[in-house]
Amino acid sequence: MVNPTPRLQGRVAMKHFSLATLLFICLASTVNADDWLQWRGPVRDGKSAETGLLQQWREGGPALRWKRTDIGTGYSSPAIAAGVLYVQTTRGEEELALALNEQTGEDKWSVPIGKVGKNRGPQYPGTRSTPTVDGDRIYCLSSDGELTCLDVASGEQKWQRQLKNDFAGVYGAWAYSESVLIDDDNLICTPGGDRASLVALNKLTGETIWESAVPDGGSAEYSSIMIADGGGRKQYVQFVRSGLVGVDASSGEFLWMYGKIIDPGANILTPIVEGDNVFAAGSRTGGGLVQLKADGDGVTAEEIYFNNKLTPSIGGAVLLDGHLYGATSAGLFCADLMTGEFKWQERSVGAASVCYADGRLYARGHKSGEVALIEATPEAYREQGRFEQPDRSLKPAWPHPVVANGGLYLRDWESLHCYDIKAAE
Repeated sequence: MVNPTPRLQGRVAMKHFSLATLLFICLASTVNADDWLQWRGPVRDGKSAETGLLQQWREGGPALRWKRTDIGTGYSSPAIAAGVLYVQTTRGEEELALALNEQTGEDKWSVPIGKVGKNRGPQYPGTRSTPTVDGDRIYCLSSDGELTCLDVASGEQKWQRQLKNDFAGVYGAWAYSESVLIDDDNLICTPGGDRASLVALNKLTGETIWESAVPDGGSAEYSSIMIADGGGRKQYVQFVRSGLVGVDASSGEFLWMYGKIIDPGANILTPIVEGDNVFAAGSRTGGGLVQLKADGDGVTAEEIYFNNKLTPSIGGAVLLDGHLYGATSAGLFCADLMTGEFKWQERSVGAASVCYADGRLYARGHKSGEVALIEATPEAYREQGRFEQPDRSLKPAWPHPVVANGGLYLRDWESLHCYDIKAAE
């Protein structure tokens, strides 16, 4: 075989480079800035940067774009990327990942991802986790611990690990519920148990990078991991059975634990991270703020306050300009992050899941079925519209609302609704 000349090699290389660059630009351009790629949005804080949305709702709420009442059951919120909505669901004893057209709700593909995990009672079976989309891959965790990497276009399986079998994982009373974190080239998740409280995997292959054993950490709980840089160390912050913990991001080394907020039933709230400060709460115990400080080669978590009435949990909390917005069992609230003092409290739609976009909070009542639009201000509770979601199940609707590309997405036990919330131009 004759080798090409150096000049020809250069032309071929440049041609390949140009085609690769063009392909990358085309693929990148399909992902919108207002997509919702994972649990609680672009950076896992319950906030969308989208603007131009309705600031008030007409009577009866915004217009319904589409709905599905046949997707199966479960508690997974949707993730949205490049015109496709991804959600996990349950049909019988099988859990699946679904891909739907974002604008119409029509099916694109459906693939099995695992079994229904065993839980303390039959009242809450099925998938809980929200898929995580990263480039051309999507990552799903079944309630029984199957962690699956799929191709976004086809649903083809790239790799799978089993958290119980591969890491001696132990989940809590209501099975695995977290939504996994992608951080650069790594996937971080929480098998729980004595051997691997948290693990880091190569996101492309599923190979283990490190295992972190939190001393007396106990089982995996129902929260999802956040990144923090407090105390001069990049770390992953997560709830396990024994409390809120931090582990070193590069090695998995255990750094600290804060146990005062342990809930006797379930640790659920995804932590709120602001600089060196981390807030977390138990729905029956209270909320606490800790400051992460360097301590020799390690990090300590020093309590700033604990408020036994500040109890956001399964519905999440959103931090805006130093104020926390969320819901307790008594209804919605706004509180000062640094002091824990309430600015206002309002029954509103009752216990609710929340998200934020364009100056407004979106709150979906777990049991009431009502959805409220609220001005995000610490001055007072100011409601800007309310409607009752149709096709409502008698089971609580715990999935968080999602705002993406002019749509409001509401997942109920066995239905999914999309509403148009883009303001007229």
